Amino acid sequence: MKSGKTLSELALELERQSETKKDFIASTEVLEMNDKAEITLEDNAPLSVTEHAHTQIAARLDIPAKYYARMRSSAPELLAANVNEWFHQKPERRMLRTLDGSMRAFLSDRYRRLDNYDLASAVLPVLKEMGEGLKIVSTELTDSKMYIKVINERLELEVKQGDVVQAGMVISNSEVGLGSLKVEPLIYRLICTNGMIAQDHSQKRYHVGRNAEEGEAYELFRDETIKADDHAFFLKVQDTVRAAVDITKFTTIVERMREATEQKIEGNPVKSVELLTKSFGYNGEESSGILQHLIQGGDLSAYGMLNAITRTSQDVDDYERATALERDGSRVLSLPASSWKEIAIAK
Repeated sequence: MKSGKTLSELALELERQSETKKDFIASTEVLEMNDKAEITLEDNAPLSVTEHAHTQIAARLDIPAKYYARMRSSAPELLAANVNEWFHQKPERRMLRTLDGSMRAFLSDRYRRLDNYDLASAVLPVLKEMGEGLKIVSTELTDSKMYIKVINERLELEVKQGDVVQAGMVISNSEVGLGSLKVEPLIYRLICTNGMIAQDHSQKRYHVGRNAEEGEAYELFRDETIKADDHAFFLKVQDTVRAAVDITKFTTIVERMREATEQKIEGNPVKSVELLTKSFGYNGEESSGILQHLIQGGDLSAYGMLNAITRTSQDVDDYERATALERDGSRVLSLPASSWKEIAIAK
């Protein structure tokens, strides 16, 4: 499994961000983009705009992504003119999330802020109270998401003789509109410390709330009503975390992994990986890594393929991409029989 920050490093960065980030609700009528692709909010200093926020602006204004990127690199004044025209011609209220002087998200005014600091404050004490055997194996705070990956060393089963896996969970959240708050089962393989995220069994809570109050542009402050509402919400999140490491769910996933050991690759492994690469959208380096780990693992089966994918995640520098590969392991288990057969007999 991809290692990230230590728990203390995560806590320090969460605290720093909680003290520096600001959120605003603003009508697009009072927003202005300049020829540096910065956004000005009334009398505030210009905000630089992250790549993700640029993507959200382009999508909201129905400006094709390639054209937006071309204007941004080659005709910044034209980009500003286009964006400002649509900001003013079709005004609407949006939420702007900022951090360290940058606008990191351009969201609906109904977007419910489920902040990483609050989530960590809610779930870390619950993880501690769940007792010995529960171990945080990886955490990370990327530009778009927070991850806390946990295993329960007391809950383990064999997929096959000597191949032991442990149950766990992945808690993730995005503050910038890239997905819901999720609690997903994690299967941790002891032989190679691979992690597989069973996405079909995840529990989600969405960032959708009530409309913010009327007003032209103002900073969002946390009043008592919001605090009470958030408190109730995070109590539910705590209950979800307590129930996440479930023996029945764990057994069901492991049984499916056992079945995958019998789904043999009967054709050419190189061609099998090529078909999987095309289906799952891997790049050349990822495809080569999967083939290498499949051959080295010596298990030419669906189970061997999923382990090759999750093992490749450890070789990827980007934590987000590594986590996506951990989820892809479970995609192998979910393939329709016809799709797997095509991969298995490829020549």
